[in-house]
Amino acid sequence: MRFAQLESGTVRLVDVPEPHAGPGELVVRMAACGVCGTDLEKLKGNYRASSILGHEPVGLVSEVGSGVSGYETGDRVFVHHHVPCGACAVCVRGDPTFCPTYATTNLDPGGFSESFRVSARHVKAGAVLRLAPGISWDEGSLLEPAGCVVTALHRVGFSPGTSVFVYGLGPAGLLYARLARAMGATWVGGAELSPRRRAVAESGGIDAVVDPRDPQGVSSVVENATEGRGVDLAVVATSAPAAIQGALEIVRRAGTVNLFGVPATGSRLDYDLLQLYLRGIRIVPTYATTEPDIREVHAQVAARRLRLADLVSERFPLSDIASAFARARDADSSVKVVVTGPAY
Repeated sequence: MRFAQLESGTVRLVDVPEPHAGPGELVVRMAACGVCGTDLEKLKGNYRASSILGHEPVGLVSEVGSGVSGYETGDRVFVHHHVPCGACAVCVRGDPTFCPTYATTNLDPGGFSESFRVSARHVKAGAVLRLAPGISWDEGSLLEPAGCVVTALHRVGFSPGTSVFVYGLGPAGLLYARLARAMGATWVGGAELSPRRRAVAESGGIDAVVDPRDPQGVSSVVENATEGRGVDLAVVATSAPAAIQGALEIVRRAGTVNLFGVPATGSRLDYDLLQLYLRGIRIVPTYATTEPDIREVHAQVAARRLRLADLVSERFPLSDIASAFARARDADSSVKVVVTGPAY
């Protein structure tokens, strides 16, 4: 069986034995798995929490371990790659994605694999979600990043009537903008370097899309939309430190800046702390997602209140995963790249 692993800054396919389900476990035959910005950062060495690639997989249950109930071979499922312990002080406080063991859990050997084993811990935690009949493999592969957005919106205290501006309209930023709109944002703007992604944003109902290289364009759009107050929520869905500076400038007094994109290792923020103090700005980092939030997104997609499928711009078979990563790195020619497996 083949799976993709990170090796010396590149992604390569290696042969490993087929996984088998032990007690309480499942094996899933991969149908699709999205290439995430986090995967790209791992290749660049900018993300060190884990070296395992592929965390947006969907597929068919191919083996059910002893003691597992509620799943059968042939079930179409989404599988969440991380689960919290549920018992530590962080989990009890209500911040499960920051649980110390959360990021240490994963699929075996990873999402970019012909088949992968789902541990008993994952199964018990409800990390395996049956897909509604109308949800395609492409849509299923976007549930995890969309879940990350829902988790972020809950964490920042989002409520209907909020104005939002998103720096970085890659796949995650586009999902953020669409979900903010679906959850009741009154105005949503965004900044993106790629003309193709700006076009997708405009077709997806975002109110105003600008090129961030024109700083007056961003400030002018926000001032006009908010009558000079600034947005309630400024979202940084990119690793560029300059975007954080921009977000701090356009957020209103007592507003919130959400650090949603993964910053590069060693990134620094140079900002006048007195201004943060006097303006009462909250800076809220958010990371990953939870099973309830993924189920919330799944329900929205199943009810056709949230559009996802049009974000998938290209598909590559697992055998050509190097091309998938190369295309995903090219923001001018791609939006969301999906790797397909034997169950697609």
